This record gives sequence, structure tokens and C-alpha cells, in this order.
Amino acid sequence: MAANHAGEQLERLTTPPAWHAQVWRLSWPVILANVTIPLVGLVDVYVMGRLPDPAYIAAVAMGAAMFSAVYWLFGFLRMGTTGMTAQSYGAKALTEIDAIFKRALVIAVLLGSTIILLQWPLKAALFMLFEPGANVAALAEAYYDIRIFGAPGLLIHLVELGILFGLQRMTYTLWLSIGLNLTNLILDYFFVLGLDMGVAGVALGTIISEWGAAFFGFWLVRAAYRDLGAPSVRVNLLEREALRRFFTISSNLILRTFFVQLPFFTGTVLATQIGDLTLAVHGVLMQLFFMMTYSLDAFAHTAETLSGYFYGAKNPKGVRKATLYSSIWGFGFALLTGLLYLGTATHIVAQLTRANEIITLAAEYLPWLAISPLFCVWAFLLDGIFIGTTHIIQMRNAMVLSALCWGVMLLITFESWQYHAIWASLNVFMIARAVILGLHYPQIEQGAAG
Repeated sequence: MAANHAGEQLERLTTPPAWHAQVWRLSWPVILANVTIPLVGLVDVYVMGRLPDPAYIAAVAMGAAMFSAVYWLFGFLRMGTTGMTAQSYGAKALTEIDAIFKRALVIAVLLGSTIILLQWPLKAALFMLFEPGANVAALAEAYYDIRIFGAPGLLIHLVELGILFGLQRMTYTLWLSIGLNLTNLILDYFFVLGLDMGVAGVALGTIISEWGAAFFGFWLVRAAYRDLGAPSVRVNLLEREALRRFFTISSNLILRTFFVQLPFFTGTVLATQIGDLTLAVHGVLMQLFFMMTYSLDAFAHTAETLSGYFYGAKNPKGVRKATLYSSIWGFGFALLTGLLYLGTATHIVAQLTRANEIITLAAEYLPWLAISPLFCVWAFLLDGIFIGTTHIIQMRNAMVLSALCWGVMLLITFESWQYHAIWASLNVFMIARAVILGLHYPQIEQGAAG
């Protein structure tokens, strides 16, 4: 009954006011939830900034970049489950949703356990890519040795988010993110400023929060099933066709995510080579950048779940409307964010650290931060639509071409522009993603028409 009622509400989206209301209803919880994610990073920077040596901020920035590089490769656990769940929801195939969840959950546990087992060669490979000073390297290693044990919990959390997004349970994702990140904030203060544990305290707070979110998320997914009246089914985890589809989507998402992560990971490596001060500035600016991207991602998630729903329901007009109204809201929010950063970013940086050298150097690069939302929003929105409709191969190919544009730009400009080149190339990457995906978009509506 609940599932049918939700479906009827979506099918009645015929007027602009109804579409605007639906997009906002789905987006506002995700905006709040997503903003709490980079807030944790900001608090990490803040508590490290209370310590006298910029090496603390640099070490956390380096450690966070390492785990982002690893975990982003497993983003298919969130994105793939969202697309498949949204389409099953649109097709009213509720038993299939339970099967998707159970298969993805087992895969997440196996992958997370493998990461822990391979932690030593993984650490050696990651640390080879950076060239920090001895002090930063020692601090980053202490962070890594603790943070690695949160891997299974974090990957389980990604699966749970994917299911909840696909079922349009955005308020549930809000509570899940608040639980994760509020716990992390409190533990950061307690371990670092209270117990004087330094970077080890930041890492310990993170893994406790990740495991807590995994257990809380499982409870929320089961609650969503009860709301829908969805039955729990016995799942053949080795069912051939289901596994083939899952791994086809996942393998292409891994490649796509590798190329998405490449500019960010390379940017941190290059900032490390420029110097520890630049790395510290990079750590601060990236936290502000990610706060922006996570906020804009709310509208991408809305486009993802709505387009996936209407694609599964074989409704191309619904897919087109989901794209249009999500884009209107996304662009408006991007413009507002850019103006906000233009007026306040200098003050925000000054609140995050007491190191005057970081504040002074960061001011030189803040204009890049202010214009980035206008370039990022279109890439994010189209990503969401292609994920929701599981047009993963086209998205993978677009990302490869976009990474090529980024690499050429960086190669041409880095020697003369130095850290400015990292930001210029990143924006070229975002523009290329939007243009190339936009050229492929008509295939989605054609696919929805059957």
C-alpha cells in the first residue's frame, strides 16, 4: 500500500509547482545531511589548527586524501545500488530491492575485510606517491594505522545510503548522516582537545563513527522496508544474472570513479611536492570545496532517484522533467554558494586556523573556490541522471575523455602556474564532464521510451 501510494504521488507530478515542491522535498534533507559530511573535515582542520605546527593539518589532509582515493573507488556500492533500487522501485519490484541490498551488503563486508588484510602493501603504495617532510609523514602514518580499521563499516554505510536514496527516503539519510557526523565531531573534540591524542584522536573518532553509522543504517533500511510493506526474501547470492548486472555496473563505476578521483588525488600529491605550507592550505581549501560539492550533490541525488524511478516506469517525460527541475534548483543553489564564498571565505579560513602564513597564502587562491560551483553543478547533475538510469558505460567513457582534458591542461600550466594550475585544471575537468555527458543525454530519454 505505501509503495503504491508513493508511486501515485510521483505519477501525479504534472505542473511546475508540483515538480518544484517534489524536488525541494527530496533535496532539503540531503542538503542538510551532505553539509554535515565536510563539516567533519572542517572540524578535523579546526582541531588540528589549534595545535602550533601546520604539520598537523598537513598530515590529516594527506591521510584523508589517501582514504578518499581508496574509498571513492568503492563508490559503486552507493551509486550502483541507488540506480538499481530506484528502477526496481519504479517498476514496483519490491522483492528485488531486498535482494539488491543483501548482495551488496555481503560484497561490502568482503571488500572492507580485504582492505584491512592488505593494509601494509596498501600503505606502502600510497605513501610512495607523496613526498612530505619527515614530521608530516610520521603523523600521517599514525593516522593511517588507526583509520584503516573503519573500512568495512564505511563500505556498509555506502550500501545503506544507496538503498535509502533509491527508495527516496531522504529524511532517513539525513538522520543517518547526522548520527555519523555528530558522533565524529564530538569524538574529535574529546580525543584531540580533551585527551591530547593529536592525529590519532581524529582517526579513532572517525572509525568509531563509521561503525556506528553502519549499524544505525541497517536499522533505517529495515524501517524503510516496513514502511513500504516490502517482503524480506531468501536471496541466492550467487544468482548468475543478478551478479552479472551488479558487477557490470560496478566495474564501470570503479573506472569512472578512478578518473573522477584522479584530479583530487593528484592535486594533493602536487601540493605536497610544492611544500608543507601549500599542502596545509590545500587541506583547508579542499574542505571548503567539498562542503560546496556535497551541498550541490543533494540536487544530483534528487535527479538520480527521480530519473531512475521514471526510467524504471518507462516514462521518458518524467525523466525529462526530473532533469529540468533538478537543474533549475541546482543552478540556483550553485550561484548562491559562489556568492557566499566570494563574501565570506576569507573569514572562514581565518576561523579554521591560527597560522597567519596559511591564512595569507590561502587568500591568493580563494577566487577559484568562488567560481567553482558554477562549473561543478552541471557535472554533478548529469552524473546523478546517468547513475539513476544506469547508463554507466557512457558515463565511464565521458569521464575518461574529461580526465584527458584535465591532464592536458595541468601539463601545460603547472610549471608556470604551480598551485593555480591545480584549480584551473580541476575546473576544466568539470566543464568537460558536463559537456560530454550532455551530448549523451538524449540516449537516456530514448531508453526510457522502451
